[in-house]
Amino acid sequence: MTLSMEKSWKQPLESEFDQPYFKGLVEFIKEEYTMHTCYPPDKRIFAAFDHSQFEKTKVVILGQDPYHGPHQANGLCFSVSDGIPHPPSLVNIFKEIAADLGNPYPKSGNLERWADQGVLLLNAILTVRAHEAGSHQRKGWETFTDNVIRAISEEREGIVFLLWGGHAKKKSKLIDGNKHHILTSGHPSPLSANRGYWFGNRHFSTTNALLEQMGKAPIDW
Repeated sequence: MTLSMEKSWKQPLESEFDQPYFKGLVEFIKEEYTMHTCYPPDKRIFAAFDHSQFEKTKVVILGQDPYHGPHQANGLCFSVSDGIPHPPSLVNIFKEIAADLGNPYPKSGNLERWADQGVLLLNAILTVRAHEAGSHQRKGWETFTDNVIRAISEEREGIVFLLWGGHAKKKSKLIDGNKHHILTSGHPSPLSANRGYWFGNRHFSTTNALLEQMGKAPIDW
Protein backbone atom coordinates (compact mmCIF):
# COMPACT_ATOMS: atom_id res chain seq x y z
CA MET A 1 0.00 0.00 0.00
CA THR A 2 1.11 3.56 -0.66
CA LEU A 3 0.23 6.46 1.63
CA SER A 4 0.36 9.80 -0.16
CA MET A 5 -1.02 13.25 0.59
CA GLU A 6 -2.06 16.15 -1.63
CA LYS A 7 1.02 18.30 -2.21
CA SER A 8 -0.27 21.56 -0.66
CA TRP A 9 -0.23 19.90 2.78
CA LYS A 10 3.31 18.59 2.56
CA GLN A 11 5.05 21.87 3.44
CA PRO A 12 3.03 22.70 6.59
CA LEU A 13 3.20 19.07 7.74
CA GLU A 14 6.65 18.06 6.49
CA SER A 15 8.14 17.89 9.98
CA GLU A 16 5.56 15.26 10.97
CA PHE A 17 6.53 12.70 8.37
CA ASP A 18 10.04 12.24 9.77
CA GLN A 19 8.93 11.87 13.38
CA PRO A 20 9.39 8.42 14.98
CA TYR A 21 5.71 8.29 15.97
CA PHE A 22 4.60 8.80 12.36
CA LYS A 23 6.97 6.17 10.98
CA GLY A 24 5.64 3.75 13.59
CA LEU A 25 2.07 4.68 12.67
CA VAL A 26 2.71 3.97 8.99
CA GLU A 27 4.14 0.55 9.80
CA PHE A 28 1.16 -0.23 12.03
CA ILE A 29 -1.32 0.83 9.33
CA LYS A 30 0.43 -1.21 6.63
CA GLU A 31 0.32 -4.30 8.85
CA GLU A 32 -3.33 -3.75 9.79
CA TYR A 33 -4.42 -3.35 6.18
CA THR A 34 -2.46 -6.48 5.23
CA MET A 35 -3.78 -8.67 8.04
CA HIS A 36 -7.32 -7.32 8.52
CA THR A 37 -10.15 -5.58 6.72
CA CYS A 38 -9.81 -1.90 7.51
CA TYR A 39 -11.58 1.30 6.51
CA PRO A 40 -11.50 3.54 4.61
CA PRO A 41 -9.84 1.96 1.55
CA ASP A 42 -6.11 2.68 1.72
CA LYS A 43 -6.26 5.13 -1.19
CA ARG A 44 -8.87 7.14 0.74
CA ILE A 45 -7.04 7.47 4.08
CA PHE A 46 -5.98 11.05 3.28
CA ALA A 47 -9.08 11.92 1.22
CA ALA A 48 -9.93 14.88 3.49
CA PHE A 49 -6.67 16.53 2.45
CA ASP A 50 -7.02 15.57 -1.20
CA HIS A 51 -10.35 17.38 -1.49
CA SER A 52 -9.53 20.48 0.57
CA GLN A 53 -6.15 21.97 -0.22
CA PHE A 54 -4.28 23.76 2.57
CA GLU A 55 -4.56 27.28 1.16
CA LYS A 56 -8.17 26.79 0.06
CA THR A 57 -9.49 25.41 3.36
CA LYS A 58 -12.08 27.78 4.86
CA VAL A 59 -13.93 25.56 7.33
CA VAL A 60 -12.80 22.65 9.50
CA ILE A 61 -15.24 20.05 10.86
CA LEU A 62 -13.80 17.55 13.34
CA GLY A 63 -14.99 13.98 13.73
CA GLN A 64 -13.65 11.10 15.83
CA ASP A 65 -12.90 7.92 13.86
CA PRO A 66 -14.19 6.45 10.59
CA TYR A 67 -17.36 4.41 10.25
CA HIS A 68 -16.44 0.76 10.73
CA GLY A 69 -19.18 -0.90 8.65
CA PRO A 70 -18.73 -2.16 5.07
CA HIS A 71 -18.59 0.47 2.31
CA GLN A 72 -19.33 3.37 4.68
CA ALA A 73 -16.10 5.26 5.36
CA ASN A 74 -14.74 7.30 2.47
CA GLY A 75 -12.04 9.29 4.26
CA LEU A 76 -14.18 12.32 5.14
CA CYS A 77 -15.67 12.66 8.61
CA PHE A 78 -19.44 12.03 8.82
CA SER A 79 -19.50 11.23 5.08
CA VAL A 80 -20.52 8.01 3.34
CA SER A 81 -20.15 7.02 -0.28
CA ASP A 82 -22.97 7.42 -2.79
CA GLY A 83 -25.75 4.87 -2.36
CA ILE A 84 -24.91 4.03 1.26
CA PRO A 85 -27.67 4.53 3.88
CA HIS A 86 -27.06 7.61 6.00
CA PRO A 87 -25.81 6.91 9.56
CA PRO A 88 -27.80 8.56 12.37
CA SER A 89 -25.36 11.43 12.96
CA LEU A 90 -25.39 12.33 9.27
CA VAL A 91 -29.19 12.21 9.24
CA ASN A 92 -29.23 14.76 12.06
CA ILE A 93 -26.70 16.95 10.29
CA PHE A 94 -28.90 17.07 7.21
CA LYS A 95 -31.99 17.74 9.34
CA GLU A 96 -30.29 20.72 10.96
CA ILE A 97 -29.24 22.06 7.56
CA ALA A 98 -32.84 21.74 6.36
CA ALA A 99 -34.13 23.62 9.41
CA ASP A 100 -31.35 26.22 9.33
CA LEU A 101 -31.15 26.96 5.61
CA GLY A 102 -34.24 25.38 4.10
CA ASN A 103 -32.18 23.01 1.97
CA PRO A 104 -33.96 19.82 0.91
CA TYR A 105 -32.75 16.59 2.47
CA PRO A 106 -30.15 15.15 0.03
CA LYS A 107 -30.18 11.68 -1.48
CA SER A 108 -26.44 11.19 -1.18
CA GLY A 109 -24.49 11.25 2.06
CA ASN A 110 -21.23 11.84 0.19
CA LEU A 111 -19.80 15.10 1.54
CA GLU A 112 -17.13 15.47 -1.13
CA ARG A 113 -19.26 18.34 -2.42
CA TRP A 114 -18.49 20.20 0.82
CA ALA A 115 -14.83 19.27 0.85
CA ASP A 116 -14.34 20.52 -2.70
CA GLN A 117 -15.53 23.95 -1.51
CA GLY A 118 -12.87 24.15 1.18
CA VAL A 119 -14.40 22.25 4.10
CA LEU A 120 -11.77 20.04 5.72
CA LEU A 121 -13.68 17.02 7.07
CA LEU A 122 -11.07 15.73 9.49
CA ASN A 123 -11.39 12.73 11.77
CA ALA A 124 -9.09 12.61 14.80
CA ILE A 125 -8.27 9.01 13.82
CA LEU A 126 -8.08 8.28 10.10
CA THR A 127 -8.42 4.48 10.02
CA VAL A 128 -10.30 1.68 11.78
CA ARG A 129 -10.49 -2.10 11.73
CA ALA A 130 -13.79 -3.45 10.36
CA HIS A 131 -16.53 -3.76 12.99
CA GLU A 132 -14.19 -2.59 15.79
CA ALA A 133 -14.91 1.03 16.65
CA GLY A 134 -11.89 2.87 18.01
CA SER A 135 -9.54 0.00 17.18
CA HIS A 136 -6.83 2.35 15.84
CA GLN A 137 -6.88 4.74 18.77
CA ARG A 138 -3.60 5.69 20.48
CA LYS A 139 -1.46 4.50 17.58
CA GLY A 140 -0.31 7.97 16.51
CA TRP A 141 -3.23 9.37 14.52
CA GLU A 142 -4.28 11.69 17.35
CA THR A 143 -0.81 13.24 17.48
CA PHE A 144 -0.81 13.73 13.72
CA THR A 145 -4.28 15.28 13.46
CA ASP A 146 -3.68 17.53 16.48
CA ASN A 147 -0.65 18.87 14.66
CA VAL A 148 -2.74 19.36 11.51
CA ILE A 149 -5.06 21.58 13.55
CA ARG A 150 -2.09 23.45 15.03
CA ALA A 151 -0.61 24.03 11.58
CA ILE A 152 -3.88 25.44 10.27
CA SER A 153 -4.23 27.65 13.33
CA GLU A 154 -0.68 28.97 13.08
CA GLU A 155 -0.32 29.42 9.32
CA ARG A 156 -3.82 30.45 8.26
CA GLU A 157 -6.29 33.14 9.39
CA GLY A 158 -10.07 33.38 9.51
CA ILE A 159 -10.84 29.66 9.48
CA VAL A 160 -14.22 28.61 10.88
CA PHE A 161 -13.83 25.58 13.15
CA LEU A 162 -16.98 23.55 13.94
CA LEU A 163 -16.46 21.52 17.12
CA TRP A 164 -19.32 19.14 17.82
CA GLY A 165 -19.38 17.13 21.03
CA GLY A 166 -16.99 16.84 23.96
CA HIS A 167 -14.20 15.13 22.04
CA ALA A 168 -14.07 17.86 19.38
CA LYS A 169 -14.45 20.70 21.87
CA LYS A 170 -11.24 19.64 23.58
CA LYS A 171 -9.41 20.55 20.38
CA SER A 172 -10.21 24.23 20.93
CA LYS A 173 -7.00 24.52 22.97
CA LEU A 174 -5.07 23.90 19.74
CA ILE A 175 -6.72 26.85 17.96
CA ASP A 176 -5.91 30.55 18.25
CA GLY A 177 -9.31 32.08 18.96
CA ASN A 178 -7.97 35.55 18.15
CA LYS A 179 -7.29 34.56 14.54
CA HIS A 180 -10.10 32.10 13.90
CA HIS A 181 -13.80 31.50 14.59
CA ILE A 182 -14.75 28.58 16.85
CA LEU A 183 -18.36 27.34 16.92
CA THR A 184 -19.28 24.61 19.41
CA SER A 185 -22.37 22.51 20.08
CA GLY A 186 -23.42 19.04 21.11
CA HIS A 187 -22.65 16.11 18.84
CA PRO A 188 -25.17 15.25 16.07
CA SER A 189 -25.46 11.66 17.31
CA PRO A 190 -28.99 10.74 18.46
CA LEU A 191 -27.90 10.49 22.10
CA SER A 192 -26.84 14.13 22.14
CA ALA A 193 -29.27 15.49 19.58
CA ASN A 194 -32.33 14.02 21.29
CA ARG A 195 -31.32 15.76 24.51
CA GLY A 196 -31.42 19.14 22.80
CA TYR A 197 -27.68 19.68 22.38
CA TRP A 198 -27.56 19.63 18.57
CA PHE A 199 -30.69 20.86 16.84
CA GLY A 200 -30.99 24.61 16.53
CA ASN A 201 -27.26 25.37 16.66
CA ARG A 202 -27.54 27.10 13.26
CA HIS A 203 -23.87 26.43 12.59
CA PHE A 204 -24.35 26.29 8.84
CA SER A 205 -25.93 29.71 8.41
CA THR A 206 -23.55 31.17 11.00
CA THR A 207 -20.55 29.75 9.15
CA ASN A 208 -21.73 31.27 5.89
CA ALA A 209 -22.34 34.65 7.53
CA LEU A 210 -18.80 34.62 8.94
CA LEU A 211 -17.32 33.65 5.57
CA GLU A 212 -19.20 36.43 3.80
CA GLN A 213 -18.05 38.96 6.42
CA MET A 214 -14.47 37.97 5.54
CA GLY A 215 -15.16 38.34 1.82
CA LYS A 216 -15.16 34.61 1.18
CA ALA A 217 -17.73 32.61 -0.77
CA PRO A 218 -20.27 30.83 1.44
CA ILE A 219 -20.53 27.03 1.45
CA ASP A 220 -23.32 25.40 -0.55
CA TRP A 221 -24.36 22.98 2.17
